[in-house]
Amino acid sequence: MKGAGGTSGGLSHFFIGIIMMCGGFYMLLNSITVTSSFGMGIRLYGFSAMGGNYNVTSGMIMIPFMFGVGLIFYNSKNILGWVLAIGSISGLIFGVISSIRFTFKTMSSFDLIVILVLAIGGLGLFLRSLKTLDNALPNE
Repeated sequence: MKGAGGTSGGLSHFFIGIIMMCGGFYMLLNSITVTSSFGMGIRLYGFSAMGGNYNVTSGMIMIPFMFGVGLIFYNSKNILGWVLAIGSISGLIFGVISSIRFTFKTMSSFDLIVILVLAIGGLGLFLRSLKTLDNALPNE
């Protein structure tokens, strides 16, 4: 009888590895706090030109988006309208992603060691179960 993935790695290693890996990665992702400072007046991008510092806010990105949508509704084959609309939405998405902050919740080193052993140990057991352990597999 073949094990996980058609190999002789063993079903017990497969299921124990999956359970450990899922538990460890769940605990790891559960200990991360995600915050964002996104808003219509918040600075998304900044640049320096001619001796001054200038900021681009998310509200400013909506202005070319509105012109692009207007041009698209006027003539859907207008390339400039599509470039303005897609470029503005892309800038808005990248601005939102760049304003996200990830922080770890406070935990003891024992908690972190347990989480990492569960996650990485489970991954190792899972991958071991997919490896052929003996060369002589019976043909079925």
